[in-house]
Amino acid sequence: MNKLILSTAALALTAGFAMADTVRLGTEGAYPPYNFIDDSGEVAGFEREVGDEVCARAELDCEWVTNEWDSIIPNLVSGNYDVIIAGMSITDERDEVIDFTQNYTQPDPSGYLAASADADIEGGVLAAQTGTIQAAFIASSGATLVEFATPEETISAVKNGEADAVLADDAYLRPIASEDDALLMLEKTELLGGGVGLGVRESDGELKAKLDAAIQSMKDDGSLNELLAKWEIGPGF
Repeated sequence: MNKLILSTAALALTAGFAMADTVRLGTEGAYPPYNFIDDSGEVAGFEREVGDEVCARAELDCEWVTNEWDSIIPNLVSGNYDVIIAGMSITDERDEVIDFTQNYTQPDPSGYLAASADADIEGGVLAAQTGTIQAAFIASSGATLVEFATPEETISAVKNGEADAVLADDAYLRPIASEDDALLMLEKTELLGGGVGLGVRESDGELKAKLDAAIQSMKDDGSLNELLAKWEIGPGF
């Protein structure tokens, strides 16, 4: 999920990650196909499969934790979990607060979902989830930005006429458009961010190295491309 934390407190780390401990993977659980909660109440989706495989290859004992998007970086820094795996694009601004592994997706196009093919995306009202790279892009354009805490609320804003369109990851929006006759994808797309990576605290270099090696091994043997194709997320490596 191509997202940008626009601001976050600069928190000092008082305790680092101990490699013998369980690694807690923090995700939002509300952004399919990257991550969502299934009918049994478990984290599911592309990132569930990536995270489980990365942990297995890195020989780490991992558990999943859910956290709301708008506080996901501060709660990593403060130690509520050890890794962010939540469709988070690698950006320079975020990299000032946390560290990233190498990317496990290529930059995925952001698309516009609207109720009408002639929706004004240049100077109209556009919805985006708070703290995303899409929100930052709209804010720097000639359009008017309206932000919402959850991706579901951005869709509702378009359906109820509060926004002309929503800008979000194409992989998230396209299935919604295919299932709702009142909505459609516009032809224009935006290529934002540098791909999605795992976020870790800046003090956890040893953990980052293990995660990086596991991701690289998935790229090398083609298993990461298989998951990208399975979940229909962007181009492969």
